[in-house]
Amino acid sequence: MLVKVGVLGAGVMGSGVAQSAAQAGHEVIVVDLHEEVLAKSKASIYQNVRFAGFYQKDKQLESVDVVMPRLTFTTDYAALADAEIIVENVPEVWEIKRDAYVKMNEICGEDTVFLVNTSCISITKIGSLMKRPDKVIGVHFMNPVPMKPTVESIKGWHTSEETIQFTNDFLGSMDKKAIMVNDLPGFVSNRLSHLLMNEAAYVVQDQVADPKSVDDIFKECFGHKMGPLETADLIGLDTVVQSLDILYESYQDPKFRVCPLLRKMVEAGLHGRKSGQGFYSY
Repeated sequence: MLVKVGVLGAGVMGSGVAQSAAQAGHEVIVVDLHEEVLAKSKASIYQNVRFAGFYQKDKQLESVDVVMPRLTFTTDYAALADAEIIVENVPEVWEIKRDAYVKMNEICGEDTVFLVNTSCISITKIGSLMKRPDKVIGVHFMNPVPMKPTVESIKGWHTSEETIQFTNDFLGSMDKKAIMVNDLPGFVSNRLSHLLMNEAAYVVQDQVADPKSVDDIFKECFGHKMGPLETADLIGLDTVVQSLDILYESYQDPKFRVCPLLRKMVEAGLHGRKSGQGFYSY
């Protein structure tokens, strides 16, 4: 299965999706509002493809000279018009998501399938913006996308079986498996993991332990590959706070109240790996 893929949003997640799709042989159009973000994305993908063989020695991977020509980088939304499938990766802010889908609804054809790469926002709510809500499905890719073989897939109220099958075929072409869940904010992964990351931040705020001790307990006692605070830094503390705010607003449950230390760090510009400083220095 080879299709024309649109990737909206060229941040860390969008770049990872674009790389995975291009390595699988798909033609990929990467759209972002900012030229500097696109330039950074292109450079990142180039480097990742170039060195992919060091990390995926069990796979026969194509060279960077073969993969990169499959990628087009542009600020023009209209370039998405011919895409058969679009993976949206814009920030977890409803107003930004809404505006992106309103634009795509005008540009794209009725047969386009929309993969919402979200960790918290309702797929049904996004589907309500579209001409064909049956063509909207949630696909929560995990970071780093090229290295993660499984995604969390979310069925909205109107998502059709045809869309589910098409999405599974597309994911299968990238050697990824989907675990299907139903649509409530946070789904499974973030509804659980963000509680853990948030409470870990409270533990640090309350001076029970430093970040390394918290993470070491999870790695050495529970066998986790990464601790909750390392994971938060990888995701981006700003993204974690945005997701917790959505969960709090959606459920009106105080268990999702953002740890004051976590919000303060974000306000100070400590966003984790992408900013060079979070709970750890990078």
